Amino acid sequence: MEIQLPRGTRDILPNEIGTWHFLENKFRSICETYRYSEIRTPIFEHTELFERGVGDSTDIVTKEMYTFQDKKGRSLTLRPEGTAPVVRSFVEHKMFGDVNQPVKLYYNGPMFRYERPQGGRQRQFTQMGIEAIGSDDPSIDAEVISLAMNFFRSIGLKNISLIINSLGDKESRLKHREALIAHFEPQIDEFCSDCQARLYKNPLRILDCKTDHEHPLVTSAPSILDFLNEESEAYFAKVKGFLDAIGISYTVDPTLVRGLDYYNHTTFEIMSDEEGFGAKTTLCGGGRYHGLVQEFDGPDTPGIGFGMGVERVLLALEKAQVKIPAAKALSCYVISAQEEADEKVVQLVNTLRNHGISAEKDYQKRKLKAQLKDADRKQAKYTVIIGEDEIRTGEYSLKNMATGEQFLVTETELITTLEEQAEGDE
Repeated sequence: MEIQLPRGTRDILPNEIGTWHFLENKFRSICETYRYSEIRTPIFEHTELFERGVGDSTDIVTKEMYTFQDKKGRSLTLRPEGTAPVVRSFVEHKMFGDVNQPVKLYYNGPMFRYERPQGGRQRQFTQMGIEAIGSDDPSIDAEVISLAMNFFRSIGLKNISLIINSLGDKESRLKHREALIAHFEPQIDEFCSDCQARLYKNPLRILDCKTDHEHPLVTSAPSILDFLNEESEAYFAKVKGFLDAIGISYTVDPTLVRGLDYYNHTTFEIMSDEEGFGAKTTLCGGGRYHGLVQEFDGPDTPGIGFGMGVERVLLALEKAQVKIPAAKALSCYVISAQEEADEKVVQLVNTLRNHGISAEKDYQKRKLKAQLKDADRKQAKYTVIIGEDEIRTGEYSLKNMATGEQFLVTETELITTLEEQAEGDE
């Protein structure tokens, strides 16, 4: 029987990996510029972490998690998102005691959700994100959004837009919750079973329902912005003011609630308007969470962050026809003119690599002409041919494959020439 990939997963092949490295390096670079440090958490956690942190009324917890029991009967879950594990680590390692606050972290790794595979969405997917934990200053909300926007611009995405909203504080949300229940309750039987179950548990989630999002009661639902208390209104006004100050345009959308229970105050999404998607698509989403650290038995500590699916971003790059920088070319292909030169070829290739110079040789016992063709196929910048004469004199014929120029060099001169060429390419 032929064994194939599980549904909803994919292989990232060598001819594709350069684009992934491009994204990862750009994300790492911009995070370090903003002084965020990398954190790596396990790909599986205790199931309770996500039930408590993500929310037991969310689709993620009720429908999409990959949960299993280990040999001692403990319930474990492959992580479906990145925030809860990072906050768990923040509490477990007592990062709230660090002198430098807020603690600013970024992550990049595989996540797992059981859902219907489609363009840019897989059951195993890669998520990059950041978390800033330990500050309730609205300027860090603007910083987090700025980091995301600058990342997308740095990779060549131009047609992007920022959507923001405020969910308010606990008091504001409770008043809005009561209004939502009163609004939906008389006709709740017209909604899907999920929404019916959410009505008293978390009615805000009805606004985020994929099944009933076009129901008239959803479009006419009370706006959270009408229930913000004075403190929440002032907070949201400051966030918008900071975004204005750094030149980031935005649209306020009162229906933006996000899909996770731990959000409050600022929520946001960054959308792609690239042709080819058919409609706006979300590249990145996040927001502020107060209470999540306490949920994991830590002190009262606010946080904010975002997550983005790498596969979705790759699809946006494709639609935008962004040209990804090519990987570094092969510096030198060392050719053996005869069997007696094989040992010297191996030695020279090793020497070049030890000096940080990319080097390659033939491993198929090809003739001289075939080796030259292989060097051309691999787009080597230079070739060196070694035979009896080169071994005897200690001088090698170095050929520039672009110009056809050929000259004799010693091994030391060869290394210097290739090092200088490599520095010029950087």
